[in-house]
Amino acid sequence: MAAPKTQGAVARLKERDDANLLGVGGVDREDSNSEDCILEPLSLPESPGGTTTLDGSPSVPCIFCEEHFPVAEQDKLLKHMIIEHKLVIADVKLVADFQRYILYWRKRFTEQPITDFCSVIRINSTAPLEEQDNYFLLCDVLPEDRILREELQKQRLKEILEQQQQERNDTNFHGICMFCNEEFLGNRSVLLNHMAREHAFNIGLPDNIVNCNEFLCMLQKKLDNLQCLYCEKNFRDKNTLKDHMRKKQHRRINPKNREYDRFYVINYLELGKSWEEIQLEDEGEFLDHQEDKWSDWEEHPASAVCLFCENQAETIEKLYVHMEDAHEFNLLKIKSELGLNFYQQVKLVNFIRRQVHQCRCYGCHVKFKSKSDLRTHMEEAKHTSLLPERKTWDQLEYYFPTHENDTLLCILSDSESDLTAQGQNENVPIISEDTSKLHALKQSSILNQMLLQECLKN
Repeated sequence: MAAPKTQGAVARLKERDDANLLGVGGVDREDSNSEDCILEPLSLPESPGGTTTLDGSPSVPCIFCEEHFPVAEQDKLLKHMIIEHKLVIADVKLVADFQRYILYWRKRFTEQPITDFCSVIRINSTAPLEEQDNYFLLCDVLPEDRILREELQKQRLKEILEQQQQERNDTNFHGICMFCNEEFLGNRSVLLNHMAREHAFNIGLPDNIVNCNEFLCMLQKKLDNLQCLYCEKNFRDKNTLKDHMRKKQHRRINPKNREYDRFYVINYLELGKSWEEIQLEDEGEFLDHQEDKWSDWEEHPASAVCLFCENQAETIEKLYVHMEDAHEFNLLKIKSELGLNFYQQVKLVNFIRRQVHQCRCYGCHVKFKSKSDLRTHMEEAKHTSLLPERKTWDQLEYYFPTHENDTLLCILSDSESDLTAQGQNENVPIISEDTSKLHALKQSSILNQMLLQECLKN
């Protein structure tokens, strides 16, 4: 019957407070009962180390004393051992199972002195003796420590692979899509493939993931807290978050968030190496393999074909010599006499190629039945060097090659003298056109005039 007592106590307290406020009833504000008032927050007693753990939650003991810390707060344990016991553990991130590692050394330190296992680091060595201090470093330089770390890594990998295989064979999986709330039964791959296919949300191949349920729960919790999974920003409501992830293409996880690493098997393969480091090594090996594969590649120089026959030469110089000796055609001399620039040489070569392809002599305009007959005629009549007037071959149509693979066009001379010759021997008009009025441009463009001239010629 505690309720009536409580009500009575509340009533009496109210009466007293009213009396205090009104100054009646003979109650002094400095009443001795004021000592019962609570004027500041109270705290329940804590454990001796200042850290409390829930019953049944996994914890790790200190190597030297009875302090216990949650597994998820191993940094606090490391800090405790440094401050209280002067012990430093090197490369903690390379320890696959921190709890087992601590328990092993806790037992070993009771069997032998700490100096048998740790290197001694003296700080303030130049200070007076009473101000000097010794710290102990536990690292994998010690063979026993290195073997322990390797064994823990192997054991952890074995456990992870067993867990992964169990999840791969599990047909009792039940999950809900984070985007459309559709339920899926059977194997985890059904849900993961659905999110990748229907929502473009791909967290990786099912066979590469371990502890899938925990992974999905973590992602769902972030979404419930209105947090983007990629940029990890928080939003005011669910619709704003959905629009953000869709428009910004953030339907993926943040690859730089290390809390996701434990859900991918690749991060357990090698001691102390993340998936990024392993991937970089694989890419390096692939590139090295590619270099080895192509190291014996020998690039053969492209050969240029003579203008009049099928003879080929690897250099432009050799081709010039051949055409002059066999066909009495000196392209360098023609270029110099006519002051041809690079583009005019291109036009001339394409003109000659087309005439030879059509079996027509460009000197006398006679057409022959075969190229051999044409070549015999031009050599006997010495028409190879009898070029027509410039206006015949210096046309826009000869900018386009007669043969697509004509290497000669790529190795024609294009020296500084060509540019000088171009400025001295050819007055090329440059006409500025206002592109702001496209309709008027189409009607008055210089290209229309050039096209009309070509049509009249043909």
